[in-house]
Amino acid sequence: MTSIVELATVNLSEIEFVDRMGLIMERLGGTRTMGRMYAWLMISDPPDQSLTDLAAELGVSKTAVSTVARHLEVSGMVERVPSSTREHRYRIVGGGWAQVMRVQLAILKQSLDTLDFGLSILGDDRPGQRDRLKDTREFFAFILQDSDQMFERWKEHREKSS
Repeated sequence: MTSIVELATVNLSEIEFVDRMGLIMERLGGTRTMGRMYAWLMISDPPDQSLTDLAAELGVSKTAVSTVARHLEVSGMVERVPSSTREHRYRIVGGGWAQVMRVQLAILKQSLDTLDFGLSILGDDRPGQRDRLKDTREFFAFILQDSDQMFERWKEHREKSS
């Protein structure tokens, strides 16, 4: 049987984990609540949670949770699950972070066209500006050149570790 002290320690540790993930998501450009919600869904039991449950666990409004849930759903990190009630329930989607990375890499691909356009409008009389654009373009192209292979290696890794 688990003692009250052990339960309190587990809960405090879980709260710390959820809060740390909030900070990480914030550093990645999301919101703290987004990271906290994602973290909670990773460790919650049952794995699917209602908006009411999420709001209560995270100490934020149901409206805030609903907004964050929509963002996470659009990004492919969580999904809404069927429910016998009218309330929406959400759970983590396997491979969600890989999907986020795919979206970010697609933006980098689009950026190459923009950088090429920038290079086309700058004359050779502006070498400093051209060098900055070229450096950015080369970096993005470098990242993209192995991205398909990276996702293939990730898929193989996941299959081996399953």
